[in-house]
Amino acid sequence: MRIIEVIADEGHIDTLRGIAEHHEILDFWVVHSEPGERSSVRLLVRPAKQQTIVDVIQKALASDEDSRIVILPVEATLPRPDEEGEKRSAVMRTREELYQNIEGGCRLDNNYLLMVILSTVVATIGLIEDNVAVVIGAMVIAPLLGPNIALAFASSLGESRLFWAALRTNIAGLALAFGLSFLIGWLWKLNLTSGELMDRTHVGYAGMTLALASGAAGVLSLTSGLSSALVGVMVAVAILPPTATIGLMLAGQQYDFALGAAMLLAVNIVCVNLAAKLVFLTRGIKPRTWLEKQKARQSVVLYTLFWLVLLVLLIVLMAVQPPGTMQ
Repeated sequence: MRIIEVIADEGHIDTLRGIAEHHEILDFWVVHSEPGERSSVRLLVRPAKQQTIVDVIQKALASDEDSRIVILPVEATLPRPDEEGEKRSAVMRTREELYQNIEGGCRLDNNYLLMVILSTVVATIGLIEDNVAVVIGAMVIAPLLGPNIALAFASSLGESRLFWAALRTNIAGLALAFGLSFLIGWLWKLNLTSGELMDRTHVGYAGMTLALASGAAGVLSLTSGLSSALVGVMVAVAILPPTATIGLMLAGQQYDFALGAAMLLAVNIVCVNLAAKLVFLTRGIKPRTWLEKQKARQSVVLYTLFWLVLLVLLIVLMAVQPPGTMQ
């Protein structure tokens, strides 16, 4: 449930009241301001109607550059709304809320780079020392997961700016994690008896299935508002540990193991992106206007085909791996 607050001129109040009555929202009230200033109109909206209401209001206020829409979460309301016969929405967050959340996770700033550095150091030490608790700690930090989900979300909306920002952040994070792990591997004696390290030098069909399921679960948790489930996804389909393994193995001149870790990294990235894209598609995450939808349709097709082709290529490569390199 959300409160949709509209800050606009007094002349829009009747229009907003008509929207509220037409869509039978839970409640509607106006906070009047001083003459000549903008007023605040608030609408209490059920989850199933919140995206529709936001889109209708955006269309109605398209010509008013001074208006603003603010979406506020509601923890509870009394008396409780009657939910009998109410259609439940699988998407508990609006497109705008998702954008704000996902865009924040793919910003290439000092905080992101510092998180990559810290999680790489933690993961690398955990891999070398064969400490599963330390490796899981690095997985939970998971700075590289956000940019990958942002790629899928950007293609769903046809948002080229967000897409390139997410791609740039993704590449920068992977390059930083690889370079730092290579440096640590060059300075630190490589421990090939570490189970945590060796577990990330091969990949099988079970790992691919896990990555697909975990990527889908991650996006479902975002769209449904259950962000706590993301912690499990971060652990299940980690991107940083295999990246660190590549750097360590190359530093130790273990090229076969580095190739196996690269395969695992590629599988995880491809599966997360493909699963995220399919979930956004089935959840109906799309732009508001017809023109934006036409623009996004092409990017959705190209994006999905790109990751599908990569997934098929990886399956072929896994099939021709020498015996004993797959699980």
